[in-house]
Amino acid sequence: MEQWSFPPRYDEDYFPPAGSRYWFPVRETMPAAERERAILMRLQDVCRYAYEHAPFYRRKWEEAGFHPRQLNSLEDFETRVPVVKKTDLRASQSAHPPFGDYVCVPDDEIFHIHGTSGTTGRPTAFAIGRSDWRAIANAHARIMWGMGMRPGDMICIAAIFSLYLGSWGALAGAERLRAKAFPFGAGAPGMSARLAQWLHTMKPAGFYGTPSYAIHLAEVAREEKLNPRDFRIKYMFFSGEPGASVPGVRDRIEDLYGARVFDCGSMAEMSPFMNVAGTAETHHGMLCWQDVVYTEVCDPATMTRVPYGQRGTPVYTHLERTSQPMIRLLSGDLTLWVDEDNPCGRTYPRLPQGVFGRIDDMFTIRGENIYPSEIDAALNQLAHYGGEHRIVITREAAMDELLLRVEADDPTHRSPAAQAAFRDEVARKLQTVLGIRTRVEVLAPHALPRTDFKARRVIDDREVFRSLNAELERSRG
Repeated sequence: MEQWSFPPRYDEDYFPPAGSRYWFPVRETMPAAERERAILMRLQDVCRYAYEHAPFYRRKWEEAGFHPRQLNSLEDFETRVPVVKKTDLRASQSAHPPFGDYVCVPDDEIFHIHGTSGTTGRPTAFAIGRSDWRAIANAHARIMWGMGMRPGDMICIAAIFSLYLGSWGALAGAERLRAKAFPFGAGAPGMSARLAQWLHTMKPAGFYGTPSYAIHLAEVAREEKLNPRDFRIKYMFFSGEPGASVPGVRDRIEDLYGARVFDCGSMAEMSPFMNVAGTAETHHGMLCWQDVVYTEVCDPATMTRVPYGQRGTPVYTHLERTSQPMIRLLSGDLTLWVDEDNPCGRTYPRLPQGVFGRIDDMFTIRGENIYPSEIDAALNQLAHYGGEHRIVITREAAMDELLLRVEADDPTHRSPAAQAAFRDEVARKLQTVLGIRTRVEVLAPHALPRTDFKARRVIDDREVFRSLNAELERSRG
């Protein structure tokens, strides 16, 4: 296969022919059985390497009774190799700061340091070696090529440039693609209005950010008397949150900008984050680029692979990383995968509905499992939705209740009759989609704050109820 070795060594002057649909034609279109044989050989290389260089893996595997020499099939890998959880990584870094004892390269080979925000628990530090950074750039450029972007295209990166790895991966890919990198960033006060003006002037071909920020940016553009369609963006690719594969959200963004929307992502620990991503012809859902990151969709209870056509949680393994290789990292997301013909001709498995959301984001109301992305999709299909909402979970007596605070557009909010009709429409829509009764409170446009990064829309007030109830019981005692 084209330049597939471990550690990876890519010719940075390589480009496919201008008219080629594929960056690596053989790797992307080979029969699945042939690719799986090649992946097994690569997994053997990766596991030997990690066992020799990372005390973390050696210790974890010995506890599980696994040794790399026992790896003779993909089934061996999926049943013998234990999954890694984020708590395992944080514990390793706590005991062996700053990068943990799963870093496999000398300190002087580390080229970039990134990490999680650390808003909940200990942040995780990412140490990325120089050769890994080149491999990440190549993988991102390759997948961006699959979306339709080409050398010379201008690509705007409208995501926070900080420890967050997504924006840097997009930038590295744009540079490797020899595109015109336009790293505008996000997050500063007033930045969205300035970005709208810049987009109107520069008219980039590509745009990277989060789906919720793209919708917010379109609102700001209209306040600036600009039409987002006049930006002439052709390709919009997103990560960081569910949405770009959700029909209501995807269709709304495509309508706002007149652009083609691509969902991509996985986890920050797994950069390149676009190891699951759509292509120009297969842009609904995401392909699993198995020769970059090996993806299994597993039963959350057993961590064994589920058959195609079933739901499960993605489990990821690096096939090209040497600095902090992730081997069977549990994502905690929920998806469904299929193995069928793809319109683009690539022979990878596909996530036709993308990632639904995180399993730990799911909540249960009166016996029904609810994902916030389902509510997001339903609202974005309504003509008078004002663009933002909050999901409030409460408890009254012994029953959990769902309250939705939702913005209406300006004409609807100005009319009490239209406001009441919108409230009833939202309630009926959610009853159909979720199967439960939902209380709806209609808010004015822009009543809720927007974000330049990942949207946080769920407020669980049940803990307040439990605390008050416990306090009442103590007072009675």
